[in-house]
Order: sequence, then structure tokens, then C-alpha cells
Amino acid sequence: MQSDFWHRRWQAGKIGFHKHEYNPQMMRFIDLLGIEQGDHILVPLCGKSLDMIWLREQNFRVTGIEISQLAVDGFFAENNMEHVISKHEWGLMYQADGINIFCADFFDIHSADLPQIDAVYDRASLIALPQDMRPDYVAHLATLMPDTTRSLLITLDYPQQEMDGPPFSVSEADVRQLFGQQFIIEPIIAEDCLANEPRFLAKGLSRLDERVFLLIRNIP
Repeated sequence: MQSDFWHRRWQAGKIGFHKHEYNPQMMRFIDLLGIEQGDHILVPLCGKSLDMIWLREQNFRVTGIEISQLAVDGFFAENNMEHVISKHEWGLMYQADGINIFCADFFDIHSADLPQIDAVYDRASLIALPQDMRPDYVAHLATLMPDTTRSLLITLDYPQQEMDGPPFSVSEADVRQLFGQQFIIEPIIAEDCLANEPRFLAKGLSRLDERVFLLIRNIP
């Protein structure tokens, strides 16, 4: 991945993509994943997302993958979570009660490194990636998901020419092109959220839709 880019953004505190509250769409649609307490949710490119705290509070086990050690250290410090750190060939593993985070390049983590993944939650991963990186991301993510595993995907859709990402615009057409060969795609909802996002209003966006998809891994 473009590791230098993300390291620079975390070092400079340019983390406008980080939310200080739980994602409402996650809480609204988490049941679509069809998982039970104790099941394992993968959160790729997790940053220091508070959504992982909420998922743990629902008694799911959470595994995140994040390249920035600043982000991972920040997550555990800001949430006052005791944890242990171990070194591996791909990076560092942070382990706490119900939440483990791989501090590593996403592409260096393989299914053999992970516990069995029962579901995936992606609010800020796909939209963090420029267009040319998305096919490789989706292809690698698919290798981490057993057949019929479900993913809750949340994207932002806006006229890309009106703002430089990240977050980048990802439309329904983009999702279908990226995931169509390896996943069943079920669009759940699309809501205009521009009025609730002053940061994007200030950048002059004319439209901003939040889209939610249920993706089901479909191995041919």
C-alpha cells in the first residue's frame, strides 16, 4: 500500500476521516451480517476507529489491520485498553480483551495469519484508496474471506472532480465493477448526508451520499 502517504497523514494529524462517534449505519445494519456473539469480525485499514469498541461491546471478537503504529498506539491509549505487543515477520500484533490489531501492511497479512473470519466491516477502507489501488485491495480481501462470508460496506459517493480524496468517491457502479466477480452485491440504502457534514460543505461539494452494501463472498 502507499505506506508513506498514510504515515505522513497520521504524523501530521490529517485524520479527518477519523470519527469521534460510532457509525450510525453500522449500528443500524450490523444484523445483516448474520453473525452471533463470539464470532470474529475483520476490520481492514481500521485506523483507530471507535467502531471497533462498539463491535466488542456487542460481544463480537474484532481483528483490525492498520499500517500506522501511531494509529494503533492511539487506539489503545485513548480507550485505556490494556494490551500486549508481539513481533512477527509482517509487523506487530497488539492483543487486548476481544480486540486484536495487526500493525502491518494489509497486503502482508494472509488467511493463515488470521483467525477464522466470520464477517467483515468496512467503513473507511475502500474509500481511503485511490481508484488504481482498489482492484488489488478487493482481490486480497477476497482471499481472507471464506465462501459465503458477509461484509458490511459503507461508502461515500460524490462528484470526484469537486474534491481531492481521501476519502474518495465510490459509487454503486464502482462497487459492482470491483466486487461483482467474487461477491453477491446487495445495495441496502443510499442517503444524502451532505447537510450533516460541514467539512465537505466547506469544500464546495454539491452532493454527498452515504451508501451501504451487503457483500456476500461467492467462490465460483
